[in-house]
Amino acid sequence: MNVNKIEAPDANISYADAIDYWTGIPATVDGVLGGFGHTTLPKTDVKGSIAFLRRISRFYPEFEESGKRLGTRGCDVGAGIGRVTRDVLSKFCCKIDLVEPVVPFANQIRIELEHKKVLDKLGDVRQIGMQDFTPEPEKYWLIWCQWCLGQLKDAHLVEFLRRCKLGLQKDGLIFVKENNTSTLMDEFDNTDSSVTRADQSFRRIFTEAGLELLEAEVQQGLPQGLYPVRSYALRPKRDS
Repeated sequence: MNVNKIEAPDANISYADAIDYWTGIPATVDGVLGGFGHTTLPKTDVKGSIAFLRRISRFYPEFEESGKRLGTRGCDVGAGIGRVTRDVLSKFCCKIDLVEPVVPFANQIRIELEHKKVLDKLGDVRQIGMQDFTPEPEKYWLIWCQWCLGQLKDAHLVEFLRRCKLGLQKDGLIFVKENNTSTLMDEFDNTDSSVTRADQSFRRIFTEAGLELLEAEVQQGLPQGLYPVRSYALRPKRDS
């Protein structure tokens, strides 16, 4: 007897469709934030991210010390036009490399950083998809992934995070800030060919990737009608 198999939401993701969609979006803050650039979202998001980074640095002094010893080089994955690098990571890192496959977005990065006078923090801009990105070994103090991991299929996300682990300096951390569904189910969005994952799905994926969750925090103060947004601080799992 044939049984119809129900595909997981991430099975519908098309990387080509996602690139086509985002290439047609204006290379502006309003564009990359889905029309919410003129609301309270950008400032609230930035304040929340800065507070989260500061709290992690305070609670995990080995993370702060590793930056002092080895240099605070960061990596902004799915960087868009460089908004997070410009407004958040530039306050913590001496250099930031950016990974962004959408050509109009990548071309806007230098302009955005120059406008806020943080162009000196710009490292390399890699025009490559996350599914193909492999960081150099032990290069980064922190790797930041925000509002981009929904573009990856589950298996590719696990592989990506495993590669990111190898790109961390000793005691470096991976930060993830993503939408969560309000249920236990993941949801596929045909508009940009992405998946919004439940918190439990992210935690399962982190475990499969060999990462230990240090802290998680829900972003407060966002406009009504949006998905919940949760920040995660992760490090490679340590042998007990």
